[in-house]
Amino acid sequence: MDSDKFQIYITRFFLFLLVTAVIANIVAQNWLNLFTSVLAIILIYLPSYLIDNHYLYLPNSLQLVIIIFIFAALYLGEQHDFYYHFWWWDSMLHSISGVVLGFIGFVLVYILNRNENIDVVLSPIFMAIFAFSFAVACGVFWEIFEFWMDRLFATNMQKSGLVDTMFDLMEDCGGAFITSIIGYFYARDKRPSRFQESLNDILEKNKRFFN
Repeated sequence: MDSDKFQIYITRFFLFLLVTAVIANIVAQNWLNLFTSVLAIILIYLPSYLIDNHYLYLPNSLQLVIIIFIFAALYLGEQHDFYYHFWWWDSMLHSISGVVLGFIGFVLVYILNRNENIDVVLSPIFMAIFAFSFAVACGVFWEIFEFWMDRLFATNMQKSGLVDTMFDLMEDCGGAFITSIIGYFYARDKRPSRFQESLNDILEKNKRFFN
């Protein structure tokens, strides 16, 4: 089975489960879970919408990681209490998000570095620092979101409060650090690697953003 079909099957399976969850939550009048189900559907569908309408290109592998992450966080984590059943679930997701967001941050600054309209050449170390900072900043905004969800809707997204927040941010930093180091060596040496293949694929099919 090729990667295109596999990603389509996974997406449809997740959407089927989420639509079922929407119906079940309406019947049970569980409005918080209904909100997370609808949010998950929107976020899972969003990459396909952007790609199908030629707003953006993402490799199938990155799309799949994003879709699985959203499903694992909002459906399995929030609605099926995986955060409580598996102590490592939250740590795993934050570490993965740090890696993925670090990669996205590196792609953004790499595109900026290649933009012909900007007369600036960024050093590999600066690109790595930006990628790291971008991922950590996204993690900080997520923790702020969790705080206000707990305050306004009496959820328990922060669990143990400060301790949970600090561990989450450290895990975000760890994942972001891995990507920023890989990105640094790629920008410095340009050696062939899977990282280079993914980056070149994204840049080649999103040329309009930096020409």
